[in-house]
Amino acid sequence: MSDLLLRLEGLEVVYHRVITAVQGVSLDVPQGGIVALLGTNGAGKTTTLRAISGFIGLDDARVTEGAIHYRGERIENLAPHRITARGIALVPERSKVFENLTIAENLEAVVTRRGANRRQLVDSIYALFPALARLRAREAGYLSGGERQMLAIGSALACAPDLLLVDELSQGLAPVVVEELMDQILRVRVELGTTVLLVEQNAHIALEVADYGYVMENGRIVLDGTPERLRAHADIQEFYLGAGGGQRRRSYREVKQYRRSRRWYG
Repeated sequence: MSDLLLRLEGLEVVYHRVITAVQGVSLDVPQGGIVALLGTNGAGKTTTLRAISGFIGLDDARVTEGAIHYRGERIENLAPHRITARGIALVPERSKVFENLTIAENLEAVVTRRGANRRQLVDSIYALFPALARLRAREAGYLSGGERQMLAIGSALACAPDLLLVDELSQGLAPVVVEELMDQILRVRVELGTTVLLVEQNAHIALEVADYGYVMENGRIVLDGTPERLRAHADIQEFYLGAGGGQRRRSYREVKQYRRSRRWYG
């Protein structure tokens, strides 16, 4: 895991030309790794993913400072289809799928990268998610929340990405379903060789699967490290892991300002 796939350097994102949502964000995602981006609602996590995938342009937002390097090439502010063609796919929050199409039709609706074998991809997706294989003729609107999230991941994988961006996988789902989905994310990495950048509020589950993590508050990275380092940090335990002895959970920014360690795993 020494080859760098994605690097963000001093990223700044501005909405409507006046609202700064992300400021000075730098992070690394190595080839074959799973990296978690943690933080509460409004921290800037989703904006960061949308900046990488190109979808911020649909929200009247732009990268105004810094750079996004993918395989050494700058991709900030490119159109989403051009970024997808380079091998990046986004699984958006709230499991967005085509509700009036069947599972099989949802997968067929995806444009696969040039050179990829669609039939093999679909077979791999059904192998990863047996529930989708069993229900392939069912309309997506009749799926459970967990099944819809599986389909959203499957649809992203049908693009044949090298980098999968996953936004709030656990949102609104029962813990047992989230655990199953996280196991499947691990299988995506192992069996398909796909690199994953995972945005999550649920630090417990994210740090179980991630190789490295970043904590984001108010548009900035405030701490980063291995899962072991983050779990051991007193303020991460208090705010994100619920070990604060029953006291009011404060904003991480309220606790202290931290310098990034800039440590990176190899």
